[in-house]
Amino acid sequence: MRHFVRVGDELEIRCWKEETEEIKAASRYGKPTAERTEVSIRGTVTDAFLRELMDEEPTTRSGYHAMTKYFTINVKNELCDFYSEHYGTEICMENLRENDVSFVEDVFSQYADSFSILTGNG
Repeated sequence: MRHFVRVGDELEIRCWKEETEEIKAASRYGKPTAERTEVSIRGTVTDAFLRELMDEEPTTRSGYHAMTKYFTINVKNELCDFYSEHYGTEICMENLRENDVSFVEDVFSQYADSFSILTGNG
């Protein structure tokens, strides 16, 4: 994640409205806006945010083996559009350069039984 997400990047964290502790924690990184069923917190990536994600221990949550406490994390920068969904159990990166695609394939190849990697245009 540190390869693609950097301090100062555009950040959006989405939480379900009932996730009050998570909304409170995410609000340290941006301004919350309530929507129908979710709260969207928009801001920028900070060192504290990156440390939180790197230090967080996986947990079981609502049937998920959650990698993060946030349901959705979206980050955009010049390297890619990075999306973490369903508490970090699904990751999508768009607009990657060819050398970054190779990097991702190399990193995730050791976990081939746990991840699916799709490259190209679909």
